[in-house]
Amino acid sequence: MLTVYHGSYIQVQKPEIRIGRYTKDFGPGFYCTIIREQAQRWARRYDEKIVSIYEVRLNTNLKIKEFKEMSEEWLDFIIACRSGQEHSYDIVIGAMADDQIYNYITDYMDGVITREQFWVLAKFKYPTHQINFCTEDALKCLTYRGYEEVQNS
Repeated sequence: MLTVYHGSYIQVQKPEIRIGRYTKDFGPGFYCTIIREQAQRWARRYDEKIVSIYEVRLNTNLKIKEFKEMSEEWLDFIIACRSGQEHSYDIVIGAMADDQIYNYITDYMDGVITREQFWVLAKFKYPTHQINFCTEDALKCLTYRGYEEVQNS
């Protein structure tokens, strides 16, 4: 059993897969993290700051991709997803390309920096983590446990 958090402007009792205007690291889905503080940072972007809390019981029959660390494969996967390419995974787990890291990815994609330069620049200031529940079957792994309001800091 794993506890995960989702930062938003409302409590999300019934998670949904939403396809937004912008492409995300691991494609469309419902994004959570095991790091409570990270979910709080996500929530602080909004006027109402809510972190929904879930228990996860992973279904081993699902197709799960986990990146244990930032790697060449992780980078290529994010570039593909952020370029709009689809993948066949139910759940994708790994580090998050925050805004600064994504700027480096964009610079790499645009040819402004080399892949080697990307890796020199891509050191995180703090650990990040995300789990993307990409399919309806993946969402069934989540059990809503409540929410907390995030205070300004």
